[in-house]
Amino acid sequence: MLNNFILLVQAQHALPMFLIIPFLILIGMIAAGPIFFGHFWEHNYKTVAVVLGLTVLAYYLFVLGDFHMPIHTMAEYITFAVLLSSLYIAAGGIYLNVNTNATPAVNVALVAVGAILANFIGTTGASLLLIRPFIRLNVHRIKPYQIVFFIFIVSNAGGLLTPLGDPPLFIGFIKGVPFFWTLQHLFTPWILSIALLCLLFFLVDRRNKETEYTPRPEVVAKINEKTEFLFTGKRNLFWLAIIIGAVFLDPNVIDGLPHIYYDGAKISFLREIIQLSAAFLCYRFSSKTALAGNHFNFHPILEVVFLFFGIFFTMMPALQLSAQIASSPAFAQYITPNFLYWSTGSLSGFLDNAPTYANFLSLAMAKFDLSQGNVADVRQFAAGTSSAGIETLIQLEAISLAAVLFGAFTYIGNGPNFMVKAIAESAGIKMPSFFAYILRFSIPFLLPILILVWFLVVHLRIF
Repeated sequence: MLNNFILLVQAQHALPMFLIIPFLILIGMIAAGPIFFGHFWEHNYKTVAVVLGLTVLAYYLFVLGDFHMPIHTMAEYITFAVLLSSLYIAAGGIYLNVNTNATPAVNVALVAVGAILANFIGTTGASLLLIRPFIRLNVHRIKPYQIVFFIFIVSNAGGLLTPLGDPPLFIGFIKGVPFFWTLQHLFTPWILSIALLCLLFFLVDRRNKETEYTPRPEVVAKINEKTEFLFTGKRNLFWLAIIIGAVFLDPNVIDGLPHIYYDGAKISFLREIIQLSAAFLCYRFSSKTALAGNHFNFHPILEVVFLFFGIFFTMMPALQLSAQIASSPAFAQYITPNFLYWSTGSLSGFLDNAPTYANFLSLAMAKFDLSQGNVADVRQFAAGTSSAGIETLIQLEAISLAAVLFGAFTYIGNGPNFMVKAIAESAGIKMPSFFAYILRFSIPFLLPILILVWFLVVHLRIF
């Protein structure tokens, strides 16, 4: 116990604990601002997020003299912001409308399709493509819980099967985890999670008796006909394909791509240029009918871009402090699949899940003298062929499951969450506050499933 305390003190000396205060302030403002000082927050959230982020950034650069962490964080943030912005613009020009009666079964079917689609175009792409049709379908009976279950299923758990599905898994792929590893090892947990979440959604949605599922006026004329789908903006699928395809243009994976070399890493810029160019052309030539039908505007994406600027830079000290403490030899014995599941999950829920995944992958590999910077080591770790045997494979399963599934625990756990919330609010839906989301939905509905997945998959290894 004394040794652990000494290590904690050493970590604190390496990086001052007070540096996490800006992050706590920002999270507190995100949680309390809309409730207690909504007018101020609505007009000043950009300034608050940017100032707090720049404050931490300035301390790293001018006091600590640390350029390494800020530059890597900036590269990750730009990649994150460019991808989300590009997908938002591309999806905004695609108008989908389902002319059918919004029953609980139809709602479950739509989010289940979204969960499958998330593995091909990412949770961000699937969320942006389907959230507006989902809201329109339920316009006569829309409730906040429907948006929350959409976030649980489409924006997070759905993307568990491929590296395209969720940012943490894509980071693993870039570092050397085989593309089909997730499909091979996480398919059963995916089925289990999606099935249970859909079942809960169905049971809760059945209690929504408003108008007893009376169809919308525009559906009445078609009620005796077959279900119809209206699809406008097909040309945007081309630009969407370019944006998603550009994701693979990573100079750390494909040799010969132009890049900026810094501190042993190749920082991409070609990928981002292609995505932004595709987004610009997509918006320039988008169907005006589709944009009008979606009530497209840039407010939701600007909110995400500014708030996550603050989150990315203020969370640097929190990630470093946790890594310093946990990577010490005294803690090596505690690095088990159970520890990795709950620690990765806990931080993924309240920090962005992509850097959390990367930190705990590095931590788990360091226990076995493997490096996440070495592709061969990562492949050994994923295959369970290192000297530690299958234990490394189980640890990677625990990290991957936790990073993706716990990303739904708060609005800030995964990028699409906040964007879906912003789109829903722009449509006039009063979404729960930060803490209400956790207390009313994450704890009673999501947490039992997270516990069950841990118990069956990580702890007992039944699947």
